[in-house]
Amino acid sequence: MDLGLEDRVAIVAAASKGLGKAVALGLAREGVKVVVCARGRETLESTAGEIRREAGAEVLAVPADVTMEEDVRRLVEETVRRFGRVDMLVNNAGGPPPTTFLRASVEDFRKAIDLNLMSAVMLSKEVVPHMLRQKWGRIVNIVSIAAMQPLPELILSNTSRPGVLGLAKTMSNELAREGITVNSVCPAYTETDRVKQMVAARVQQTGETEEEVRKAYAADIPMGRMGQPGELANVVVFLASERASFVTGVAIPVDGGEYEALF
Repeated sequence: MDLGLEDRVAIVAAASKGLGKAVALGLAREGVKVVVCARGRETLESTAGEIRREAGAEVLAVPADVTMEEDVRRLVEETVRRFGRVDMLVNNAGGPPPTTFLRASVEDFRKAIDLNLMSAVMLSKEVVPHMLRQKWGRIVNIVSIAAMQPLPELILSNTSRPGVLGLAKTMSNELAREGITVNSVCPAYTETDRVKQMVAARVQQTGETEEEVRKAYAADIPMGRMGQPGELANVVVFLASERASFVTGVAIPVDGGEYEALF
């Protein structure tokens, strides 16, 4: 299937590793010019080089902290300076640390909201004017199944991430007539560094073995395993494509069947 993405320009946030990296690579393989950002310059440059080699695509690496408004503005400015346009935005940010309500401080909640919700607000604010001029745009938010079905000991994600779904649904309605779609994907536990950190934290707290924790994480997934980053990336690439032109305002679980509700 031709996804109609050749020579489009995409910004993928938090793309030096994990889900963001997988999405950036997936887009690059479809001929997209990809702008990747993350806080760590060295890892980011290494990832950009890897994507160039594997996909033969143009890749611009811009070190940026998506919780900082000035960094977000500079990221979009450098993208437009280099490529002249922005067609796609993939909002993504690392998850806040696992904790419980009693252990989490008020400041922990503020940081989680800045990281997961306000980063999506700021990035979208910067790119939407460019999409409006083009009468074409795709915004895809990488959220979490925790936004649809709260997970134990992830109070910060359970609180901050549903706001992204509310933001996306409202934006999708406001921008639909402008040729801009806004969708979200909600992965369950996926084999990333983030999940490895969560496994290690639970091992330390409970005394379980790593194997026991991994089995526990996969126990609620009907497929019996955690996801792979590329499986999430495939869904994002489709939503960013011409072929998803009549899909907007949706939140899609990419979870091996873990989400239990009908809607």
